[in-house]
Amino acid sequence: MAVTTTSRDGIAVITFENPPVNGMGLAIRRGMTDALAAANADDAISGIVITGGGTIFSGGADIKEFNTPRAEQAPNLHDVIAAVEASPKPVCIAINGTTLGGGLELSLGANYRVANAKAEVGLPEVKIGILPGAGGTQRLPRVVGLETALNMIVSGASVPAGKLARTALFDAVVEGDVVDAAVALLKDRIAAGGPHPRVRDRKVEHDDAEAFIAWARMGVAAASKHFPAPLRCVDAVAASLKPFDVGMTVEREGFTVLLNSPESKALRHAFFGERAAGKIDDIGADVVPRAIDRVGVIGAGTMGGGISMNFVNAGIPVVLVETAQEALDRGLATIRRNYEASAKKGKLTEAQVEQRMALLTPSLDYAALGEADLIIEAVYEDYAVKQSVFEKIEAVAKPGAILATNTSTLDVDRIAAFTKRPQDVLGLHFFSPANVMRLLEVVRGAQTAKDVMATAMAMAKRIRKTAVVSGVCDGFIGNRMIEQYSRQAGFLLEEGALPQQVDRAMEAFGFAMGPFRMGDLAGNDIGWAIRKRRYVEQPGMVYPKNGDLLCEMGRYGQKTGKGWYDYVPGDRTPHPSAEVEAMIIAQSQELGITRRAISDQEIVERLVYALTNEGARLLEEGIAARASDIDIVYLSGYGFPVWRAGPMFHADQVGLYNVLAAMRGYARGHRGECWEPAPLLVELAGAGLSFNQYTARPRAAA
Repeated sequence: MAVTTTSRDGIAVITFENPPVNGMGLAIRRGMTDALAAANADDAISGIVITGGGTIFSGGADIKEFNTPRAEQAPNLHDVIAAVEASPKPVCIAINGTTLGGGLELSLGANYRVANAKAEVGLPEVKIGILPGAGGTQRLPRVVGLETALNMIVSGASVPAGKLARTALFDAVVEGDVVDAAVALLKDRIAAGGPHPRVRDRKVEHDDAEAFIAWARMGVAAASKHFPAPLRCVDAVAASLKPFDVGMTVEREGFTVLLNSPESKALRHAFFGERAAGKIDDIGADVVPRAIDRVGVIGAGTMGGGISMNFVNAGIPVVLVETAQEALDRGLATIRRNYEASAKKGKLTEAQVEQRMALLTPSLDYAALGEADLIIEAVYEDYAVKQSVFEKIEAVAKPGAILATNTSTLDVDRIAAFTKRPQDVLGLHFFSPANVMRLLEVVRGAQTAKDVMATAMAMAKRIRKTAVVSGVCDGFIGNRMIEQYSRQAGFLLEEGALPQQVDRAMEAFGFAMGPFRMGDLAGNDIGWAIRKRRYVEQPGMVYPKNGDLLCEMGRYGQKTGKGWYDYVPGDRTPHPSAEVEAMIIAQSQELGITRRAISDQEIVERLVYALTNEGARLLEEGIAARASDIDIVYLSGYGFPVWRAGPMFHADQVGLYNVLAAMRGYARGHRGECWEPAPLLVELAGAGLSFNQYTARPRAAA
């Protein structure tokens, strides 16, 4: 972390470096302010260029200082921008690469800006529930226009500098060395004499600003009903039509309100949680990942085909192995159909479709996997089947190849024991459809080598997955928790609810789908198969019987045209089923339960707190390293509402004392034994702490 100054023909060049993204932390802000003052005090200096070290100008604020006093400690970003804007000597910003958030706001405080044509600029603050708070909403409209600025700020999207080359944002956009260009431009402007322009002195020009703002406000309100930040952005940008200082007051008020909003707290939690999930505490930078240049996938069904597409999309060749030619042909046809559908939507060219298909090598012979660096099996969830597959893999896999199981519930350590190289085995639990879903659970076995884990996490980034590490247990993080959620949904049916009421309540809470619609989509027979195994392995576990009865009726879901709901051929719209309602009511009578009215609040609390309680057990056991890891699993793979940031964060916001009190109330009702609180929940509630203040005790690892 450093700020250095050099001199070029009477121009001071101030360079700041804070890898990896040149975040403007306190040390950088102090160094920059001091360097600016020194340059202004030097009679030999006539102008100042500020640039970022490396290939990035600045990613904005230093995320290591978020939510800490250092973020606003003097000189804060406002102070730095004010110093740049008030400099008696002209300042030019040399934008050498990506410039986001506070980095762009800093540049707008300068007299001139020169950008590399490949640089991207943007104000992404809305993505974490706030608005640009250092003048971005006031200065950007003055240089790129009201409409362009509003679109950039409300969307948070970055834009290539070349697309803004004709605006007043840049005085020059160049292909060559941006610092050389900035020095040359500054010398020319100094020679031409002053005054040197300030962005704050410009006026926002628009033919009918009031009508445009009104139209924008309606559109943004309709598209962002759960998020207050986009509308606040509209308000702040609209204020740029007023005198600069008035607009700055509106911006600051909006920023302060949003910073303390529950939605922003949730989005910031998700932002930091996703970054934390990619780190494994006992694996440092000294652990070198293995090279993954070729991948093998066993099983060309829906899951295997989707897994293959992830790697092909990243340009990694895949050997796809099946046991029958018909299954292999069907799998390849499905993959091609998926790509051609993307091409019809304009997302791929026909040439790209063919390039991706060419990266697939189909085979009926396991020997074709001999050169693969990573082999993933995606076969039926049965230990005997897994054993047969892994024995065949071991016979052909080269030394050092990573062997992965895509199991969603089975014991990865037991599977690893089918081989003589358990250190090379781990779980890679993709979620269906694997080519679409972001989540990847990376399951660490008792003997999984550290470099295997490092490879998996690096590979996940390469194929654009959100990876979360889980220890070995039945169902890992996501499915182990969702089982308790599903049990409560079933118990609610026994007591008086119907599937449509439960689904409506959960969707009103913010879930993309309620549990019964989701069951119909995924296939109710999948859960049935898992329960059958549970009845043998965990005979003490009580399950509601309505799910089994549904499957005995052949109602597996959308694939059979009927599940918890009825479906019309070719239409996924769920229609309440009289047959299912009769089955549910009869089951209540058989159990001797008098059905009652159940509130939506009770439905939501019972399902969400069932997730929370099981999540607490996962933390206790060290299956999950952090509460935020659990939240990222649910945000990325299970449709938990983003503005609530996951079951653990949501519980923290409700207050663990209140969560525990509600659970104890439900423990007095039907199936009350299911509400035994996790000891960690009791401990944290008693101490007035939150899940996100707790770090799980890690399991011993190889």
